[in-house]
Amino acid sequence: MSIFVDRGTRLVVQGITGREGSFHTRQMLEYGTAVVAGVTPGKGGQRFDDKVPVFNTVAEAVAKTGANTSVIYVPPATAAGAILEAADAGIPLIVCITEGVPVMDMARTMPFVRSRNARLIGPNCPGLITPGASKVGIIPGNICAPGRVGLVSRSGTLTYEVVNQLTRNGIGQSTCVGIGGDPIIGTDFIDCLRAFQEDPNTDGIVVIGEIGGTDEQNAAAFVKQHVTKPVVGFIAGQTAPKGRRMGHAGAIISGSSGTAEEKLEAFEAAGIGVMRRPADVVEMLRKRIP
Repeated sequence: MSIFVDRGTRLVVQGITGREGSFHTRQMLEYGTAVVAGVTPGKGGQRFDDKVPVFNTVAEAVAKTGANTSVIYVPPATAAGAILEAADAGIPLIVCITEGVPVMDMARTMPFVRSRNARLIGPNCPGLITPGASKVGIIPGNICAPGRVGLVSRSGTLTYEVVNQLTRNGIGQSTCVGIGGDPIIGTDFIDCLRAFQEDPNTDGIVVIGEIGGTDEQNAAAFVKQHVTKPVVGFIAGQTAPKGRRMGHAGAIISGSSGTAEEKLEAFEAAGIGVMRRPADVVEMLRKRIP
C-alpha cells in the first residue's frame, strides 16, 4: 500500500508539450506511470510521442480518459490558473511542480481547491513517488526502491539525498512526498504524517524540514499526540544567519521564530529521532524499526 499515488493513478500532464513537461513526461512513462493524457490549449488532437493524447482542456481529458491525478509544468504566471482548471474538472489530486508562483495567486487559489475537496501538492515541489508503482513529478525513479519507510520533505534535493541513502542501504520506501517550501502550499507535514500513520504498510517515517515558519513545530506536536510509528527528522539550514532567506521562499527566520534550534528542540520533545546530517537516517531508522 502507499499514500496518494499507486498503480491506480491515471495521470494528466498540464503543459505536456513544453520543455519541462515533455522531458518529465517521458521520464514518468519510462518509470511505468499511467500517463493517460496531456493538456496544452490549442494543441488538442495531437499525440505526445505517438503515445499520449493531447487535449485543449483538463475537463475534456478527464471525460475522455478518466484521469484522476494532474501534474502541472507551466510557467509561474499561469500555474494558479492551471490548478483552478484541474480542481474545476474534478481532479482529486493535483501536483504543481512550478516554482515562483506568486503568493497572492496561491492565496486566491487554495479556497477554491478546498471547496472542490481536491488535494494539492506544491507548488514549487518535486512531486511524489510510490516506488515500483507510480512517479508523479521529478523525483528520480532510479534512486528509489519499494519498501516500508515513508518520507515527507520540504526540500527536493534533500529528498533525493535521503532516499538515495536509504536505497543504497537496503531500506525501501512506501511513498516519498516533496511538499514544497513556498509560504502557501496545499499539503503539509501533518497531512502526510496522518496518511503514513494510517497506512498499514508504512513502518517508519522520515521528516525533512528546514528553517523558517512553524510547520515543523506543528508537525512535532502532531507526532507527539497522534503518531505511534517511529519518526526521525532532519532540519536543513542549521548554520543560516537570522533574517536571511536560504533556498525556498518560506525559509526565512524572523526574530526567534523558525530557527533550526527551535525546530530541533520541538522534534526532540516529541520523541522524534534527530539527524544531525542526512547520512544518519539509516542508523537511526535501524535502531527504531524492529
